[in-house]
Amino acid sequence: MLMERRKARKSKAEAAIPADGARLCEWPGCRGAEGQYRAPRGRDDLNNFYWFCLEHIRQYNASWNYYAGMSDDEVEADVRKDTVWHRPSWPMGGSSKRSFSPAAKFKDPFGFFDESGPGAAEADAAVKDWSAAETRALVVLDLRPPITKENVKARYKELVKRHHPDANGGDKRSEERFKQISQAYQLIMNGLTA
Repeated sequence: MLMERRKARKSKAEAAIPADGARLCEWPGCRGAEGQYRAPRGRDDLNNFYWFCLEHIRQYNASWNYYAGMSDDEVEADVRKDTVWHRPSWPMGGSSKRSFSPAAKFKDPFGFFDESGPGAAEADAAVKDWSAAETRALVVLDLRPPITKENVKARYKELVKRHHPDANGGDKRSEERFKQISQAYQLIMNGLTA
């Protein structure tokens, strides 16, 4: 079936070529110019072409608009589909019907495929003992259990370099953020030494 369509398409294209081997321009009223340049027949028929001479291909291209007749929403949807080459795509991660759950297929005694990971219960229990202020400090530093002095110091150094007022030209927002980071660091370090 597919081969028959291809043969029909090829024979149609060959029929448009005159006996001397040169295509004629298909522009209405064009007399005898050679059609060397192809142009799509329409948005829904991009594999079949008109053949035009140089003068008429320029006119055709200047007036042809792929998105003509489409609403703004349809144009936006088409552009979004173009970003994935009009192939279906699914969100990464999260919960979807097609998500892969290795734990459902194999035995996982160490919890490697569990979303919370091994040792998560102990880390969660340690965080539950922290005060609300210490928990907010963890959020300010964007830290997650397990919390160690090395992790806290490394994160603090990274944030100080990024938000120090001298590094940001004296920006007031950076200065406020720097103060919050310093207070959070002190609070967490005091909680770790206790």
